[in-house]
Amino acid sequence: MRDFHMPGRSAVYAANGMCATSHPLAAKVAIDILQAGGNAVDAAIAGAVLLGICEPQMTGIGGDCFVLLKPAGREDVIALNGSGRAPKGLSAASMRAQGLTAVPIQGIEAVTLPGAIDAFCRLSADWGKLGLDRVLAPAIHYADHGVPVAPRVAFDWAVDAGSLKGAARQFYLLDGAVPTAGQTFRAPGQAEVLRRIAHQGRAGFYEGEVAEDMVASLQALGGTHTLDDFAGVACDYTVPVSGVYKGVELVEHPPNGQGATAILLANILGHFDIAAMDPTGAERAHIEAEAAKLAYDARNRFLADADHITRLDHMLAPDTAARLAALIDLDRAMPAAAAISEAVHKDTIYITVVDRDRMAVSLIYSVFWGFGSGFASDKFGINFQNRGAGFSLAEGHANEAAGGKRPMHTIIPGMLREGGRVTMPFGVMGGAYQPNGHVRFLSNLVDFGMGVQQAMDAPRAFGALDGMKVERGYSDAVRARLAEMGHEVSVPDEPIGGSQAIFIGTDGVLVGGSDPRKDGCALGY
Repeated sequence: MRDFHMPGRSAVYAANGMCATSHPLAAKVAIDILQAGGNAVDAAIAGAVLLGICEPQMTGIGGDCFVLLKPAGREDVIALNGSGRAPKGLSAASMRAQGLTAVPIQGIEAVTLPGAIDAFCRLSADWGKLGLDRVLAPAIHYADHGVPVAPRVAFDWAVDAGSLKGAARQFYLLDGAVPTAGQTFRAPGQAEVLRRIAHQGRAGFYEGEVAEDMVASLQALGGTHTLDDFAGVACDYTVPVSGVYKGVELVEHPPNGQGATAILLANILGHFDIAAMDPTGAERAHIEAEAAKLAYDARNRFLADADHITRLDHMLAPDTAARLAALIDLDRAMPAAAAISEAVHKDTIYITVVDRDRMAVSLIYSVFWGFGSGFASDKFGINFQNRGAGFSLAEGHANEAAGGKRPMHTIIPGMLREGGRVTMPFGVMGGAYQPNGHVRFLSNLVDFGMGVQQAMDAPRAFGALDGMKVERGYSDAVRARLAEMGHEVSVPDEPIGGSQAIFIGTDGVLVGGSDPRKDGCALGY
């Protein structure tokens, strides 16, 4: 139990349904949908799409999503890959011929096709109850009438606004200036797009005038994107990957997402007695950072489009984790893993919903970098993601950029399962940090007995890439000790990631947590 004399927040308890996400309006809309007779899929879609209006620097209809779904009355988990592919005209050889060694992070080459809308339409048709017209109505309302900019959103908007270019500056600035907290942001162009999706389904987005707007805008910027590329976007159902950490099964979305990285990291940490360490001490932070370096290095070598990856079994094998764990020096830091495009990527959005029938949804939805590529369509203001920056240009690499291929993706929804029962949908936002964040959250629960809210309130460190970022929640003595071990220690300007989770109790009670690093909350009824 937390100290009620100190700042903090309690976990949220409810019996009938719950949502946890990064913005209060989205959480409320999700609960409204549940109370109107919708299920967890309806509520998650409604909240997620609204988050594209509440947090446009993080996500939007020009982005991708991944979903883990536990159906009502069952304990199996279904994965849905809503990530888009590269346009057929993309060529790694062409980029290498221009002298490039990496996909330009916010260049037109990085703009992959938006996969989230197709996934939302498929989810609604296959698993929802209310239909897209009712589910999208809240986001349409707020896109038309506006949303007051929240404090954390305003902070991020100011950091990310420099990436906005051309038409995007018209749609995502207010009279040429960055919105401040309390100012109202409207997106009437997106409201019109959502109305078309509500009435026409995916055809309202991937065909007709909306698709023509996106293609014309991209081609004018030098993109190879075509109407055929957009018409061919399709999500895929697939099978999750999982691993066990001290009796708790960590269920992750399979590649092209980086969920396997979290499983490998957990497998490595399983060789150390983390529970005997100070949860906010230098020893734990050091071992976690070293294990993460090794896990991320494996990620960079092996993870790719599911049709191209060949070493997934090796990455998840217990022997691989054992060999990597043996490389860790308990007193000295090793060099960091090679940073790829997402090393300085800031964040994304995550939403989880559990309904009265205990259907559970874990959904993550992103445009990659802040405002993605920084480009937007000329007519409707659809912000394009830059997920193609996750490709490699190394010839022959499994993740080598190619037309029609999905890039390695950073966003990963998670679930926990114990004794065959799904006990918690959860997610940890924060770009590259996400696999590390999943395992830190899991370890806080398992090794230290923390509750849902306490496990996400606890201070974070991240040392896999680009030095050792240590939040202010750690003591100066811990930072000094980490520096002595050889880590390049710094305090990040912004907090490390964000998280949301819902514990599904056996007593009929749901327990929700929401990260104070964000503006959001958990709400139940």
